Amino acid sequence: MVTLGGDCHKRTHTLVAVDENGQQLGSKTVVAVEAGHLDALAWARQWPERRWALENCRHLSRRLEADLLGAGELVVQVSPKLMAGVRRSAREWGKSDPIDALAVARAALRESDLPVAQLEGKSRDVKLLLDHREDLVGERTRVQNRLRWHLHELEPSFDVPDRSLDRKVVLKQVGKVLAVHRGVAADIAVELLEHVSQLTYRINALERQIGFLVTELAPNLLELDGCAVLSAAKLIGETAGITRFKTPARFAMHNGSAPIPVWSGNAERHRLNRGGNRQLNVVLHRIALTQMRLGGRGHEYIHHRRACGDTKREAIRALRRRISDEVYRRMWQDSARATSNAAQAAA
Repeated sequence: MVTLGGDCHKRTHTLVAVDENGQQLGSKTVVAVEAGHLDALAWARQWPERRWALENCRHLSRRLEADLLGAGELVVQVSPKLMAGVRRSAREWGKSDPIDALAVARAALRESDLPVAQLEGKSRDVKLLLDHREDLVGERTRVQNRLRWHLHELEPSFDVPDRSLDRKVVLKQVGKVLAVHRGVAADIAVELLEHVSQLTYRINALERQIGFLVTELAPNLLELDGCAVLSAAKLIGETAGITRFKTPARFAMHNGSAPIPVWSGNAERHRLNRGGNRQLNVVLHRIALTQMRLGGRGHEYIHHRRACGDTKREAIRALRRRISDEVYRRMWQDSARATSNAAQAAA
């Protein structure tokens, strides 16, 4: 089996072929367009038994990955962090595209359980919509801050409550206040107000669209206490396929909720894991805080941990770890359901 490591860039892709011992067999650089991808396939066909290992840089490797999968090739994804150790132990110093492609291929040889690439579907749509919504929310916040400064200059006595400039009734009140003012500052404020209204309309529309997709993809996940539509969407988008995690422990390490063991002699201790996907981690933390506030099993578990001597922070970390396991179980159920529905539709 020959492994073809790929270092993907915006304009070119560099490929290096290695045998099962990591010995380099050849290299090739192609342009990052469909014609270049076909050229890479033609070059790789000299090895009948082959697989492709691509550095997981999603925007750079996605088109090549999709073309390879469409041609029936086996593709595995290599995390960039796995290449660091390979480069440090390599005999050839420096950093170039062939060196990086060789490191990708040798990292794929070293790791036996790398995630297998698949053609992306609605889960990627969820991530794209959610990222776009978050960008618009950030832009709206910046516009709202500028609008508040102009309002303070024009009408210092008019107090706008915090986090209320996305409500229609408040925006109407602001419009009435600005209507009596003239001048450049007032014109700019009116323009900013209209921009806030447009952004709010689009943000709400995106949230509804995300809700339809998430309800279809993850009905079990939405039934988890404290997990609303946007939290479920973040879990779906950032996980990028729960089936690539074989156990709940691996998923917990990925999202940073699994504590790191720190032993001294025979005393077993653990410390906070500051690694992993922090966006997944913050969603789990948000769900934990919501469960604490709403009561129920999460609230009871916190009281149990506090009674056992944990601090509040330690108890929340423990609850976050249990929520990670529950999220893993529910996402696997949703994935199995989707697979079953697809099989029935194909039949």
